[in-house]
Amino acid sequence: MTNEIFTVACPNCQKEVIWSVENQFRPFCSKRCQLIDLGEWAAEEKAIPGQETGFLIDDEFNQI
Repeated sequence: MTNEIFTVACPNCQKEVIWSVENQFRPFCSKRCQLIDLGEWAAEEKAIPGQETGFLIDDEFNQI
């Protein structure tokens, strides 16, 4: 393993972040940016592109 220092851009605010074990929020710069990103995934504002699975929710099962 090398001792090189890597920096990445925070996915939310684009601030430069040092990628290291000491940065508990990596790749984010802060807990705030981490939670903003999580909220966007939870609200389905973000998604990983892919094919439809074909799974349907069975309404009869949900009524049990």
